[in-house]
Amino acid sequence: GSLSERHLMDVRLGELPAWLASCDFSPQGLLGGAQKAWSNYYNKYINVRKGGPAGISMLLAGYCLLSYSWNYQHISK
Repeated sequence: GSLSERHLMDVRLGELPAWLASCDFSPQGLLGGAQKAWSNYYNKYINVRKGGPAGISMLLAGYCLLSYSWNYQHISK
C-alpha cells in the first residue's frame, strides 16, 4: 500500500520522515488515531473470544491436578 496507509512498525527507518509528514496531526486526525488504537487494543486484549474446547480442557486438567493434590496423602498410603 501507500506510505500513509502503513503501520509504524512496517515503515523503514529511511521512510520515517516521509511517513510522519503524511500523518494527520489535526485534532480530528489525532482523535481518530486514538480511537483506532483503543479499538485495536480492546479487540486484542479485552474482547477476546471466550470458551471453546481448549478452555474447557484446561479447566478439567486443573481440576484433576487440584483434586489429586488434595488427596495425595490418602492415595499414597
